Formats: sequence, C-alpha cells, structure tokens
Amino acid sequence: MRGQARASAILVAVCLIPESVTHQLPLWSEPQASWKVRESRRARRMVVRVFHTGRVEVVVPARTSPRAIQTFLERHRPWIERKREEARLKVVAPAPFPPAAIELSACREQWRVQLCGGAGRVRIAPRGEGLLVLAGDPGNRQSVRQALRRWLTERAREVLTPWLADCARELGFGFERVEIRRQRTRWGSCSMRGTISLNCCLLFQPPPVVRYLMIHELAHTRHMNHSRHFWQCVGRCCPEYRELDRQLLEGWRAVPQWVFAEDLT
Repeated sequence: MRGQARASAILVAVCLIPESVTHQLPLWSEPQASWKVRESRRARRMVVRVFHTGRVEVVVPARTSPRAIQTFLERHRPWIERKREEARLKVVAPAPFPPAAIELSACREQWRVQLCGGAGRVRIAPRGEGLLVLAGDPGNRQSVRQALRRWLTERAREVLTPWLADCARELGFGFERVEIRRQRTRWGSCSMRGTISLNCCLLFQPPPVVRYLMIHELAHTRHMNHSRHFWQCVGRCCPEYRELDRQLLEGWRAVPQWVFAEDLT
C-alpha cells in the first residue's frame, strides 16, 4: 500500500518471503555497523531499505554475487546515507522494558503491566479492566517480548476484525477473510482472493488512520492496483485520505520498540 512502509525503499520489491540466506557486510568505513543482506527466491531485482531505526536491509535475488551487491550499494550510497542521517535525527530514546503501560490509540485503551515474577515461560493474562498481569521471569527479555507480541496480536484480532467487517458493510464492500499479522514493512494488504491482512501495529494508530487503512485495502477488492480509479474509490469513502496517508507513513514511530526484536539489545 502507498505511504505505508516502515522503511524507505529505492526500488519496489516484487515479493519478499522468509529469508533463506543472511549475510553481514561492513558499512564501508563504518566497521561498528552492519547491513543485513537477505536472499529471496522470488526477488527479481535488488532492493535496499533503510528502517526508521537506521538499520539497513538489502534483499537480493538468489545466488547474487557479493561483488554485484557491493556495486549496487556503492551506486546508491548517497541515498542510503541521507536516509540513515534522517533516521538518526529522528531516533527515539529507548523506553523502559518491560513496559509499565501499553497505550492502544486505535481502541482508546490504556493497559497497565503488572509484574508478578516467578519462573518458567512468561505468560500474560488480562485481569480486570486495563490490567495485564505478566507472570514469569521479567529478566528473560526475549520471552517477555514474545508474550507481549502474542497478546498484541490477539487483541488486534479482537478489535480489528469486527471493525473491518463493520466498515465493509457500511461502505458496500465485500471480502473473504481477515488475517492479523506483525509485519515490519506493511500496514495491510489485499490478495487477489479477497483476503485482507492487517498489521497488529495498527492498534497504536489513531482511529481515523486505522479506518483509512481499512478503506484502502477494501478498495483493493475492486481495483488491484493504485490507478486513478482506485484513488477515486478511496476518495469517495475517505475524502481526507491524503493527510491520513501521510500520518500513516509516520505511524511506525508510535510502535513500541518491543514489538520488533531488532529494536532491543
């Protein structure tokens, strides 16, 4: 979807699948940093993205030589450095972890996180209104992150699925089913078969922005492109879509660091 990527990209990826091979390349004269290079069997061209954290990911077709990758990166070095500098200027200070509270702007919910301690696998359970009880070892950061993500995905399923159905019914759209995912570069998508995928991170966005994203994906059930007719369809349902699209582009900055592992040390 236009305006939704968490990362800036200089080329459009044909399709990305779970990584098959990962390499590390030095950042030119910056030995303390590295780039992640990921091979994709379905990629048809090389793509580089600079994420809002400053992390750089390069997606390349299978069996691309290191020399070709290096040449590609050198050619686009000015763009990459400019995006990395923009990311550095906008960097957000690390938040305390585990979080003391979680705010879900989309459904206007504020959840307090209560640490109960204990051993074994970390578990999270809602208790009463706006209280999440986290049982287990809070020092196991990876386990805590996984538990928080499971809870976030489930809460998104509970909130976003009926919301999308109501939106479709109100505006006269149809779709086959809904998937809730935790994606790093997409807020949503719509398949040729009418499956709409929504990112659980939408829960951190204002309600008007979430509604716009849903209208955007519902419009794809009629126009599987970003043609003039597609945007006319979106505009009829959401006249202020241009401003909301700009807000969505910046929406990744409202997503807590614990949602994506690479944001935490």
